[in-house]
Amino acid sequence: MRVFYSLRGKSNITSQVIVSTAPPVYPLGMERRSALKSMIVALASGSLSSAAKQPTGLAPRSSLIDTRDKARIRFRDWGSGRAIVFVAPWALSSDWWDIPMSILSERGWRCVAFDRRGHGRSDEPNSGYDFNTLADDIAAVMDALNLEDVVLVGHSMGGAEVVRYLTRYRSRRVAHAVLIAPTTPFNMKTDDHPDGASRESLEKTLASFKVDFASQVVKAAPDFFGVSKNSVPAEILDWWTRQILDRCSIKVLSELYKTMMETDFRPEIQTIKTPTLILHGDIDKSAPLESTGHPTHELMAGSRLLVYENAAHALPYTHRDRMLADIVAFAGSSPV
Repeated sequence: MRVFYSLRGKSNITSQVIVSTAPPVYPLGMERRSALKSMIVALASGSLSSAAKQPTGLAPRSSLIDTRDKARIRFRDWGSGRAIVFVAPWALSSDWWDIPMSILSERGWRCVAFDRRGHGRSDEPNSGYDFNTLADDIAAVMDALNLEDVVLVGHSMGGAEVVRYLTRYRSRRVAHAVLIAPTTPFNMKTDDHPDGASRESLEKTLASFKVDFASQVVKAAPDFFGVSKNSVPAEILDWWTRQILDRCSIKVLSELYKTMMETDFRPEIQTIKTPTLILHGDIDKSAPLESTGHPTHELMAGSRLLVYENAAHALPYTHRDRMLADIVAFAGSSPV
């Protein structure tokens, strides 16, 4: 389950790296177990979603949007004001953004998230698990909702989808981009990237998914959240595990994992002009900082990198308040 990347970007671009040393905020700590259990029940039942303030303006009546190839994408659209669009990590659905969206929608932001094709409550078509199509799906959501001046936020593989959207659509509708622990720029071993993952290791990982994927997910949870440095309740680890196992098929996961590993974003990242913030933890094992966040930053002129000390891959939970504050500060003051 663990993904290994080995790329050190080389560039003449002046880099701005900020190491955040403030103590992390643990909003879901052990001292709040009873509240947490109630929240998990609400998440599972959908009551937290239905309780959020709903938009009254441009959203379609249905919570489903048709894409170019007629796959239906299920979305959430909470609050009003300037829009923030959230793109989830590999294997996760819009549920991943429930609490961040609840917070920001109450602070004057319009928050939109969607279940990637093959995930959650969206359709599972037989094809379309490539970055061009995934970027087209983001465009379909923003076009259907007629969003403008968007803050486009992608976590993990979602960050790669954001990169492809910015290059494929020339940042249409987007004013700011945020990449949280992105899997870019490139992961495979090639002649000009000798430290990447080998073809053999990729095939071995894909084969292992069909043998005992559930055990792999369970074992990966502590590293994903960085439990060695962060206090994370067992209920959250289980909630994350259930999202992956219950809301996405092995077929879709395998196709997207292969796409994520094989796609070389190095050339296109250098063309992005949209103001971009990169947030990354320094103990991230899913997308190691030196292999992903740093080289992505070095290749993208004008980007800003904030490094969170003692943070792993799950910044929207272990460092949620700080992450949201950094996103809002980067995008501009509150829209209300």
